[in-house]
Amino acid sequence: MTKYFFLFTVCVLYTQAIGNKEWREFGRTEVIDNTLNPDFVRKFIMDYFFEERENLRFDFYDVDSKSPNLSKHDFLGQMFCTLGEIVGSQGSRLEKPIVGIPGKKCGTVIVTAEELGCCRDSVLMQFCANKLDKKDFFGKSDPFLVFHRSNEDGSFTICHKTEVVKNTLNPVWQAFKISVRALCNGDYDRTIKVEVYDWDRDGSHDFIGEFTTSYRELSRGQSQFNVYEVINPKKKGKKKKYVNSGTVTLLSFLIETEVSFLDYIKGGFKVNLILALTGNPSQPTSLHYMNPYQLNAYGMALKAVGEIIQDYDSDKMFPALGFGARLPPDGRVSHEFALNGNPQNPYCHGIDGVMEAYYRSLKSVQLYGPTNFAPVINHVARYAASVKDGSQYFVLLIITDGVISDMAQTKESIVNASKLPMSIIIVGVGPAEFDAMEELDGDVVRISSRGKFAERDIVQFVPFRDYIDRSGNHVLSMARLAKDVLAEIPEQFLSYMRVRGIKPSPAPPPYTPPIHVLQTQI
Repeated sequence: MTKYFFLFTVCVLYTQAIGNKEWREFGRTEVIDNTLNPDFVRKFIMDYFFEERENLRFDFYDVDSKSPNLSKHDFLGQMFCTLGEIVGSQGSRLEKPIVGIPGKKCGTVIVTAEELGCCRDSVLMQFCANKLDKKDFFGKSDPFLVFHRSNEDGSFTICHKTEVVKNTLNPVWQAFKISVRALCNGDYDRTIKVEVYDWDRDGSHDFIGEFTTSYRELSRGQSQFNVYEVINPKKKGKKKKYVNSGTVTLLSFLIETEVSFLDYIKGGFKVNLILALTGNPSQPTSLHYMNPYQLNAYGMALKAVGEIIQDYDSDKMFPALGFGARLPPDGRVSHEFALNGNPQNPYCHGIDGVMEAYYRSLKSVQLYGPTNFAPVINHVARYAASVKDGSQYFVLLIITDGVISDMAQTKESIVNASKLPMSIIIVGVGPAEFDAMEELDGDVVRISSRGKFAERDIVQFVPFRDYIDRSGNHVLSMARLAKDVLAEIPEQFLSYMRVRGIKPSPAPPPYTPPIHVLQTQI
């Protein structure tokens, strides 16, 4: 008697909430009939942020077509990963084994990711106006435009303001560039509201009128469709003969596709995380104190940042350094030493390996002041200076509870490092005053040394105490910290690549599934 094999496979994607570890269903694929090699067509569209860890779970079932309840289906296995792991893999293609049934090989899952084109596009637009209302008693109006993106709840968010053109009712504004994401969040039919104002020195700008459009309408370019009547609702309601308050015309519309951070990642670019720690572990009040039941402040900061960045490092090998310590056996003071005790090979495997080396070093060395940053920054700068082709980028994570002792030397080191493919994250832990660190951050005033300014901003400083969750939820504390300190890394990386004119390497060819006959049930 002939036996028939039937397998109706579906994949269910779950995401995990930050803080409570709850898994929530994000979506399901279509059902693939009668094959052990399903090639799912349905795509999941997710928001991606470099600075956030997004845990994913893929569950596979043999579907009972008579019941939509997953508990009625046969569980085949599951795969856990993060969105960063998928995106951070070369070609944004991750291959991992499916696990679930003990002692049985459950197969392999291949997940690929691609960036939506609208998220990378920018548009260069230019507008002019004709016969706008005169608002000034002396002279003509000083008009400018304000662009608003509509939100899901019906509200509007300002996304761009033009410059003010003085003393004219027929202004021509300069061309400006804006990302499609900022303009309409990638939704081509979403309403864009444009308001026209007459500028006043005291800030009480006079409203001239408004009009609405959409990205799809604007993309028609200069035409009769993109000449807009400026309407003032109050005037329209009061004056029967009111026609409009002038017109605004689109002069040009040019779409530009920007090279993105993910383009470099797909081409095999590698992020190298280098860690440096300082402080005194000898007392229970120390931030290095090893509590058997929970991570200390250093461990939380290290894990928060490291677990995200490690997804973008193919070999997961990280050099981990300490600075300011007495080393065995003679007690000599070192301002840069390998946490794993091997100065010739300070690399640790994964963040778990770094954590293990860190805790082991606390038992063998005596951390010791003063707190000098320059030696470890120069150490990483030597790594970065040896890579000039854009294939690698270095992120130095400094975690410290002390006040910096070599400010002048550190500023000089940062100015010199600003020319190299590297960024510096400084996390201050504990109650110390970190005023000097704010100067290193350079967000308000670009850092300088000996009259020479940093080529670009490469330093991000935050005090960890600002991110500690009041309820004691350390997972939330770490997520908040990582989000803030890592948010600037992609732009810092891109700023280096732009200045050096380094283009991303071509991505490997896309995955082509094996050819087999499928029947699908949607």
